[in-house]
Amino acid sequence: MKNRLNIFVSALLLVATASCKSDAASAPMPLAAVTAAVLTTVTTPPPPPQPLANAAPIGLGGESPIASEFDFRDQLEAAGGTGAIPASGIPDVVGAFRFICMPGQISYDDPIIFPGKPGAAHLHQYFGNVKANAFSTYQSLRRGGDLSCMSPANRSAYWMPAMLDGIGNVVRPDFVSIYYKRRPASDPKCDPAKDQRAEGLCIDLPNGLNFVFGYDWVNPANSPTGAYYFNCDGPTAVPGHYSDIETALAKCPLGNRLGAVINAPTCWNGKTLNAADGRSHVGYASYGSWGYLRCPESHPYVIPAFTMGAWYTVDANLKTWHLSSDMMNPGGKRGATFHADFMMAWDPEVKKLWHSNCIDKLLNCSGGVLGDGRQMKQSWPASWYASPRLVPVPQS
Repeated sequence: MKNRLNIFVSALLLVATASCKSDAASAPMPLAAVTAAVLTTVTTPPPPPQPLANAAPIGLGGESPIASEFDFRDQLEAAGGTGAIPASGIPDVVGAFRFICMPGQISYDDPIIFPGKPGAAHLHQYFGNVKANAFSTYQSLRRGGDLSCMSPANRSAYWMPAMLDGIGNVVRPDFVSIYYKRRPASDPKCDPAKDQRAEGLCIDLPNGLNFVFGYDWVNPANSPTGAYYFNCDGPTAVPGHYSDIETALAKCPLGNRLGAVINAPTCWNGKTLNAADGRSHVGYASYGSWGYLRCPESHPYVIPAFTMGAWYTVDANLKTWHLSSDMMNPGGKRGATFHADFMMAWDPEVKKLWHSNCIDKLLNCSGGVLGDGRQMKQSWPASWYASPRLVPVPQS
């Protein structure tokens, strides 16, 4: 069963993220505990955000690593039951590390844009650390919290606007795919000293890094980042990269899944783990006027970026589905305000494993496989369907 699961995960993620390839996840958590029963939708936008103060300059490793309170090795097992090593990712140029999350809590908190202000944001769907809230920091996330992302080795928090069905319910995704990738550190394109046309200097994901990406609802005049799109998968689906839910509607009939897919930043300034706007300390590589893929000079460090895909079972109300953040774009198309947030809180030893094996050996790792013959244990029963799928929109 585990082998079939990994194969399916790999195939699904490759379909969902094909356009994103570089050219060049303690005790098991009861899934029912992550839902909230409440009453009505919010019809007014949240107040303007309180800017998050810039952190003092830090090293390229980020915050001082915080070890898990358990032996991380107890959370690993033989990959595929046999200790198999994943195949090379060649001809691709990036190493890949993939895993699956289930939907976690829904909350009006946003610890990046509204730190310390519970209930100040639009409604979010969280994945990962189920204790993430308005007061979360790298330290608090590392020191506790059940997980909806496969293993307590990954206490990071990921979140996005909640999907609403327009008749009083939150639509919870069946599952969320996370796909980290980056060139191996030995690749000349990872070191400007070896290649004048390098993308930048490749480093591991810094401890405590956090950011927002996608539609900029704080500064809506800014161009969206993350090359986000909606997709459809299933027996009668017409897959594609659709700019909004309305466009995807006709291509995703009953019996299929709607996917909301977005790409995290690839570049970092190497100075701060956050920014007042949640964005300016990170960026994306581009071809610019120089004609080759490169991080901005202001953000010279290449980090393992991830693609996140949330997949929802389509129902008869798809025609009224929208994101909770769409209220801040009156008259805009449904889903056009798609964005996501991330607070990094990986176990430092497990993070080191997937970096040094999956990424730096250019391996094709799926299902939490770490590339050294081990994989993260599944800490909760894996499922491809949310239960419950619909929950009432909480009262703000």
